Amino acid sequence: MTATIARKELDDTAFARLEQEGRLLNPVLKAPTSKYGRVGFRGELALRFAPKLADEARPPELTCDQVMAVATVGDKHLPFFAGYLLSFEHLKDVAEVLGDTLSAGGKYFLFCNNIDLSKKYQVPYKGALFYVLPIDESTVYNELLTLLYLEKNDLKKKDTAGKLDAVADAALKFDVTFDTITYGEGLELMGPVRNPNENRPV
Repeated sequence: MTATIARKELDDTAFARLEQEGRLLNPVLKAPTSKYGRVGFRGELALRFAPKLADEARPPELTCDQVMAVATVGDKHLPFFAGYLLSFEHLKDVAEVLGDTLSAGGKYFLFCNNIDLSKKYQVPYKGALFYVLPIDESTVYNELLTLLYLEKNDLKKKDTAGKLDAVADAALKFDVTFDTITYGEGLELMGPVRNPNENRPV
């Protein structure tokens, strides 16, 4: 598939504004998937940009990492979005950046480093419902496979787009309920923010 065709399809999805704003960063995938009418994205979502100095492009101040999301051609809402946050408080940034792409029926998963490892929550925000889950040493992809009862071996032979399709299809059927808390209650419950550079070899 040519880049022009892929770009044209992306422009007719909920990703269009995010792409125009330069928020879809470091993509492992940003293209139509094997499912008709679906465009997938795996990468980082820029939440806050650093002030620009002259022509110097600076990395964003805040990102949502390990993002997995799909959009449907002709639909202004994202049906599925998942990502990693260092701190629960940045749920607000994700919701504000995604803005009009969120819907009441969408499935949105945020794995946060500073919530209790034994807890899972539902947090209504901006008309959407976010599933907020703990993450420790794993990845968003592995956590989703566990949450959605998908077998890693079954997906091994699929390409990046195929894996995303399988995860998204399972996520769209997800209907387990967790304790519902407000964003404010989540701020009170969250733990300290871990230094991401801690224990890393220099």
